[in-house]
Amino acid sequence: MNAAIIFLLVTIIVLQIVIILKSNKNVELEKPIKSVIDSSEQRLTNLIKDEMTRNREENNKNFYQNRHEISQNIKSMSDSLSQQVINLGNLQSKQLEMVSNTLLDLLKNNSEGLDKIRQSVEDKLTQIQNDNNKKLEEMRATVDEKLHSTLEKRLGQSFQNISERLEALYKQLGEMQSLTSGVNDLKRALTNVKTRGIWGEVYLANIISDILTKEQYDENVATKKGSQDRVEFAVKLPGKDDINRYVYLPIDAKFPQEDYQRLLDAQEEGNKDAVDVARKQLENRIKQEAKNIFEKYIDPPNTTDFAIMFLPTESLFAEVVRNVGLIEMLQREYKVIVTGPTTISALLNSLQMGFRTLAIEKRSSEVWALLGAVKTEFTKFGEILEKTQKKLQEASNTIENAAKKTRTIERKLKTVQELPVEESEKMLIDDER
Repeated sequence: MNAAIIFLLVTIIVLQIVIILKSNKNVELEKPIKSVIDSSEQRLTNLIKDEMTRNREENNKNFYQNRHEISQNIKSMSDSLSQQVINLGNLQSKQLEMVSNTLLDLLKNNSEGLDKIRQSVEDKLTQIQNDNNKKLEEMRATVDEKLHSTLEKRLGQSFQNISERLEALYKQLGEMQSLTSGVNDLKRALTNVKTRGIWGEVYLANIISDILTKEQYDENVATKKGSQDRVEFAVKLPGKDDINRYVYLPIDAKFPQEDYQRLLDAQEEGNKDAVDVARKQLENRIKQEAKNIFEKYIDPPNTTDFAIMFLPTESLFAEVVRNVGLIEMLQREYKVIVTGPTTISALLNSLQMGFRTLAIEKRSSEVWALLGAVKTEFTKFGEILEKTQKKLQEASNTIENAAKKTRTIERKLKTVQELPVEESEKMLIDDER
C-alpha cells in the first residue's frame, strides 16, 4: 500500500512537469492531463485517508492488546505478591510457634533442674542432721558410761534426767531450725513469686493455697453474725489479746469483665467520649462491689475492720489503681483494699511471715522453759559434786590420819623383839580363836 501511494505521487509530479514544459506548445492536451492529474490526486487522497484509517484502527488494536497484556501482567504480579505474603505469614507463624515451644521446653527444664537441686539439698541436710544426731548420741553415751563408773547412783540418775532433757532440747532446736528454714524459703519466695492458675475464684484459690496452709484460712464462710452471705476466702488472724482466738480477714474476688471489655474496645477504637463513659461505668461497678463487700462481710471484732477485693488481672488492677481518688474513697468509705495477683501474693506472704514468727516465739518460750529446767538439774549436779568432793576429802583425811597413826605405832614398836614369821602367824590364829 505504501508503494502504491509513492507511485501515484511520482506520477503526479511527472505529469505536472510535462504540463509545465508543454503549456505553451499544446494547449489542447492540458485539460485531459489535468483531468488525469486531478483524478490521481483524488485517488491519492482517498488512499491516504484509507491508509490513515487503517493505521488508526491497527494502532487502537495494538493499544488495546498492549493494555490487556499489561493488565494481565499486573494481575499476575499481584497474585504472586499475595501468595508470597501469605507464605511469609505462614513461615512467621511457624517460626513463632517454634520459638514458643522452645521457650516452654526451657522453662520446663529449668523447673525440673530446680526441683532436683532442692531435693538434693534437702537430702544433704537430712544426712547432715542424722550424722550430727548420731555423733551427739555417741558422745552422750560415752559421757554417761564414764560418769556411771565413777559416781554414785544418784549422779547416774541425774545424768539420765539431764540426757533426756537435752534430747528434748535437741528436738526443739530441730523444730526451730525447720521453722527458720521455712522463713528463709518464704523470704526467697518474696523475690520470686511464682503466679499460675485461671481467672477469678480459681486463680485466687491457687494463690492462697500456694502460700498459706489449710489451717490458716477458710473457704465460703459467713463472717458476719446473723448473715447468710458467705465470703469466698477468709484468712484466720490471731486475736490481739488471745492468740488461740482468731479473727477473719475477708478476701473476695471480683472481675467486672463486661465493663472492662467495653473500656478496652473504646480505647482500641480511639473514641475519647466512649472511653470516658466506659471508665466511669467501670468505676461505678468497682464502687458497688466494694459496697457489697463492706455490707456483707466486714463485722468487727469477728473480722478485721477492712476487707480485700482481688482483681485477677494485672491490667485491670492497673486500670483501677491509676484512679487514686477511687482507691482512697474505697478505703475511707468502704474499708476495702484493692489488690492484684502480685500485691495479693505479697500480702499473703507477709501474713505467712507473721504466722511463722508467732510460731517461733511460741516455741522459743517452750525452749526457754526447758533450758531453765536443765539449768536447775545442772545446779543440783554441781551440789552433788561438791558433796562428793567433800566426802572424798574426808576419806582422804581419814586415810592420811590412819597412815600417821600407823607410822607412830611402828616407831613405838621398834624396841619390841620381832618374832619369827611362823610363830607370829600361829599366835594371831590363836588370838582369833
